Amino acid sequence: MVSMGPTGRQSPSSLPVPAGGPCLLLLFCLRLGASCPQNCQCPDHAGAVAVHCSARGLQEVPRDIPADTVLLKLDANKIARIPNGAFQHLHQLRELDLSQNAIETIGPAAFSGLAGGLRLLDLSHNRLRRIPKDALGKLSAKIRLAHNPLHCECALQEALWELKLDPDSVDEIACHTSVQEEYVGKPLIQALDSGVSFCSVHHKTTDVAMLVTMFGWFAMVITYVVYYVRQNQEDARRHLEYLKSLPSTPMSKDPTSSAP
Repeated sequence: MVSMGPTGRQSPSSLPVPAGGPCLLLLFCLRLGASCPQNCQCPDHAGAVAVHCSARGLQEVPRDIPADTVLLKLDANKIARIPNGAFQHLHQLRELDLSQNAIETIGPAAFSGLAGGLRLLDLSHNRLRRIPKDALGKLSAKIRLAHNPLHCECALQEALWELKLDPDSVDEIACHTSVQEEYVGKPLIQALDSGVSFCSVHHKTTDVAMLVTMFGWFAMVITYVVYYVRQNQEDARRHLEYLKSLPSTPMSKDPTSSAP
């Protein structure tokens, strides 16, 4: 008869031992504690947990990744977005490969929990047009961003200042589109090294917009003043014509001025 613990659960000493003895029981428990996600492989990686889910047709990040995973490969899939908290339970993760997907958006808290331990984040060969500064700015990992259709603008330049880019792939980051058309298709780092500032273009555009807005308001004020003056002149003219149209009355004779 199986003995029960104080909470109604089976006590550890009463669990049935599989044939083969305690060694098989230990392996059995370890397998339950760190199961491999479906359709993925979990080979030994220098004594650490590695999860390989490359080219599995995945459309989202698996939720059953073992918490002690050190290497996670999700490359060559169909993942389009990384939601907030997608890896928050993977505190031991050191390398994360998300390359060759269809990632367009990354939540601001997508990599929460990885700031201290992650060493390499590969986001190359995706569909990112803008760098998610809030999501990547807190990471100390080397980041790969090559072969993304990036739009070169002030926000991108400011975001890159806060990132630790992988030096082996930084030359492959190019401007797919740009606020300055002459840099379309050219390496971003080459443009920045030449002294180009996309932020100066942004400021100039903002200044022009402010001037146009101020000119518009000024024109409205002048138009109103002119209308107001003309309207008052018209009212004054009508009032004068009205006074002229009134019949004149003869002046009454003063009785005291009559002769005796």
